[in-house]
Amino acid sequence: MKKTIYIIIGCISVALGIIGIFVPGLPTTPFLLLSSWLFYNSSKRLHDALHRSKWLGPYLRRFQERKGVGWKTKAVSIACMWTMISISAFVVFENWHVRLLLLGLGVIGTCSVLFIVPNARKKGEKKLENDRS
Repeated sequence: MKKTIYIIIGCISVALGIIGIFVPGLPTTPFLLLSSWLFYNSSKRLHDALHRSKWLGPYLRRFQERKGVGWKTKAVSIACMWTMISISAFVVFENWHVRLLLLGLGVIGTCSVLFIVPNARKKGEKKLENDRS
């Protein structure tokens, strides 16, 4: 039962990741990382297919190789997110409650990208604790 739930959630997460490629403000890599973890724990075949994918595999490999997301990618993500939030809050919606909600979610999203998503290491750079051996 657990494997089936992981596969279903993993497929939904892959779909959201694909949508995130085309929709600014919706992240791609976090959804693909979640899918990878879910498939790793439920289906080796789906996990391997995701990592070998021509379109989705590079997101996962880039994150895996550098152990995070680069500052340029973070800056572009935040800029796209705020562009969409601004358009939604000030062009689409007239209700101040909705505007405040969108702006609050934008602040949470920005803080998440800046402080929770790990920064990519430069090539050849290792973690400090690995250098102490």
